[in-house]
Amino acid sequence: MFAVTRLRVPAADVPALTAVCGELLAALRARPGFRDGELGRSADDPELFALYTRWDGVGAYRRALSAFEVKLAGGPVWAYAVDEPGVYLIE
Repeated sequence: MFAVTRLRVPAADVPALTAVCGELLAALRARPGFRDGELGRSADDPELFALYTRWDGVGAYRRALSAFEVKLAGGPVWAYAVDEPGVYLIE
């Protein structure tokens, strides 16, 4: 499965977002079931980003999000999150 979290980030906050996304991805890499992930920026909207992660399954993803280290690293990232569904099963 994969997860996509879209982030709406004001231009002034982009450098800080890049740094905290790196910290979040490091915390996620330490969790069982994490496969890979990356941050991307929209080619059409410079304030829109997407954090993409792949997981062994929904359970691994949800357990990772409940870990203290992930919550701590994720807070500054998720403050910019667009409120929409973001978890997808691969068919």
